[in-house]
Amino acid sequence: GSAWLIRRFIDPHATFVFAPDRSTYPDAIPYDMMDVEFTHHGDDCTFETLLKRFAVDEPAVRRIGEMIHDADLDDTRFQRVEAIGIDRVLKGWAKQGLTDEQILRHGFECFDALYAFLQSR
Repeated sequence: GSAWLIRRFIDPHATFVFAPDRSTYPDAIPYDMMDVEFTHHGDDCTFETLLKRFAVDEPAVRRIGEMIHDADLDDTRFQRVEAIGIDRVLKGWAKQGLTDEQILRHGFECFDALYAFLQSR
């Protein structure tokens, strides 16, 4: 979800790399890792941290953030029923053996569709 937010609302030219630690790509901006700027802070998941830091204040995106929060932190803070489906789909793709790049591509499609649906409400 955070990669989708970055590409769609923060930096449309962002590219993503996957590595076990930050030193592999020293010029990259790491996120959703321990001890980096763009990660969980307080009660916020990475998606929420990015929303606040980059002042993304679009109602449909905020609702997606609530879903991601509930799926990621599993605390039902927002009680978004969609969180269970999002969590299961993303974990299911991993269980199917999709690569990180494939999951990223499918995730963009999933969140684009969810965003389109939420904009119409």
